[in-house]
Amino acid sequence: MNLIFENIIFLSSEIILILTALILLMLGAFKKKNSAKIVIYFSFIILIFLSFLEILIPWNSVNIFNNSITQNGFTRLVKAMIYFSSSFAIILSARWLIKYDDKAFEYPILILFSVLGMSLMVSANDLITLYLAIELQSLPLYVLASFKRDNAESSEAGVKYFVLGALSSSLFLFGSSLVYGFSGSIEFDGIYNNIQALETNTAIIIGLVFILSGLIFKISAVPFHMWTPDVYQGSATPVTAFFATAPKLTALCMLINILYGPLSGMQESWYQIVFFVSMASIALGTFSAIRQTNIKRLLAYSSIAHMGFALIGLLSFPNFDGVQSLLIYMLIYLATTLGVFSCIISLEISEGESINEINDLSGISKKFPFTAFTMAMFMFSYAGIPPLGGFFAKYFIFRSAIESGLIFLSIFGLLLSVVGAFYYIRIIKLMYFDEPKTIITKSLSKSLSFTNIVCIIFIVFFIFIITIAPITELTKNAAIALGN
Repeated sequence: MNLIFENIIFLSSEIILILTALILLMLGAFKKKNSAKIVIYFSFIILIFLSFLEILIPWNSVNIFNNSITQNGFTRLVKAMIYFSSSFAIILSARWLIKYDDKAFEYPILILFSVLGMSLMVSANDLITLYLAIELQSLPLYVLASFKRDNAESSEAGVKYFVLGALSSSLFLFGSSLVYGFSGSIEFDGIYNNIQALETNTAIIIGLVFILSGLIFKISAVPFHMWTPDVYQGSATPVTAFFATAPKLTALCMLINILYGPLSGMQESWYQIVFFVSMASIALGTFSAIRQTNIKRLLAYSSIAHMGFALIGLLSFPNFDGVQSLLIYMLIYLATTLGVFSCIISLEISEGESINEINDLSGISKKFPFTAFTMAMFMFSYAGIPPLGGFFAKYFIFRSAIESGLIFLSIFGLLLSVVGAFYYIRIIKLMYFDEPKTIITKSLSKSLSFTNIVCIIFIVFFIFIITIAPITELTKNAAIALGN
């Protein structure tokens, strides 16, 4: 009985999350008036509470539920980042959702269930738990992609995401079955010990390739990036904001758990794959974004490039400073992306319809100077211009890469960063130097303004925040916990 109670205590965040989702589901079903608004803001409060709870709970390393779930400093910090970014993704959608359908309370509940899956993904300690968590995370995302039922592009995005997502899950499951079959264990520790005891054979390497293929799809890295631009463009803009943040962080950290855990003994096999994926993602994302005219497609290719940069930190194995750099990079990426989408959602070409084309931003500095300023700061941050947060994100990544001897990859990344600055600065040029081409109105939303202000403060004053807030210490402890 004491063991069960301890297991429940260590899994308190997930239990609170699922109880909240079920209670809000009942509330939305029986309370017709203003149900969406109540569910949205209550979900936001719960996720903010859970993010602080994960930071404040002692970061002891413990395996629970018959070693199927692990909790340590790394999983705690990642879950806090997932909860925090998801909470802002929910309130970004508040005004849009209420205008689209004031009874559509299912939207934030779908996000809560997806976040529950993400939380279990980063905590999973065996292949079965990990696969079930992936499916729990993915199924609500397929529904969210097609949430605008009266829009053909949204329906198409949902179908594409579902079909390709099912393919990635099957690839992961097939790879897992091979690894289990030839290592004799589904637990991460058992897989690592058995691979160390046996000679690495071709079947396990094939299993590794299939597992990596499934996980690379989830972070939308090359060569499994094909779904990203279409799904980003077809989905509602607030849904795209969610897709671009928490799921990317979760999949990346799940990849770290797999490669630094059960498959760490096969570094020679997976290192070359990740090296190629990192370079290819940076190159394709950067050059493809240059010719985009749709703002969400541009951000889709930008996210592909950013995932390539983040993977550089993973390549610093067995130097765990790379994991610390990756966590800082993703923290800054999340804040910048949420800030960008808060600007995009607040600018409307018609009632309830956000801007779509890059040219829609032409001349907005004259009419909406604060929005133009914050958008410019976020673009500069994406480009890595000092002293904004994006500069420090790339600084930490490249420093860890250089310390690990990845000189060529660092030079390659720096050169492509210069190329990538073109399409970010082009947006700033349109906002400040071109004449308006579209009649734009601004949404007066407290939730959008709040998100915008929080993100711009974090990005602009990151150089001071990192010295005051324990960001470096938290990320370092998380990386050390992963190594232990």
